[in-house]
Amino acid sequence: MFSTSIIPRVSETDGAGHINNTVAPVWLEAGRRELFRIFSPELRFDDWHLALVNTNLDYVAQIFWQRPVEVRTWVDHVGNSSFRLYEEIWQGETLCVKGTVTYVHFDYAAQRAAPVPEAARARLLEHRRAP
Repeated sequence: MFSTSIIPRVSETDGAGHINNTVAPVWLEAGRRELFRIFSPELRFDDWHLALVNTNLDYVAQIFWQRPVEVRTWVDHVGNSSFRLYEEIWQGETLCVKGTVTYVHFDYAAQRAAPVPEAARARLLEHRRAP
């Protein structure tokens, strides 16, 4: 599992008094930073190999700006050229957001999916979610 702490900002709070629903996808992406390093250790776009192809989120509780949140990211499945992550956002003891995201290992020069390299596959599986 990858774990990332985030301090909510006042500017992310909406008129209803909670963190706006558009913020969760941004926080979840921030939680993938170390996972991205598996494919691009220096996080350089000229060495980028991932394309986001699907995301699904369930908002299960409100998030408020006064307290930090934790983004938790697990690998849920690794296929031939894609992988799916399971993610959660927690505030204290409360699960606030959960969902999945799918990435394709992508060859931008050829404009097509490419097999996940074996070394990357092994590192992804180190962060696999327990059944």
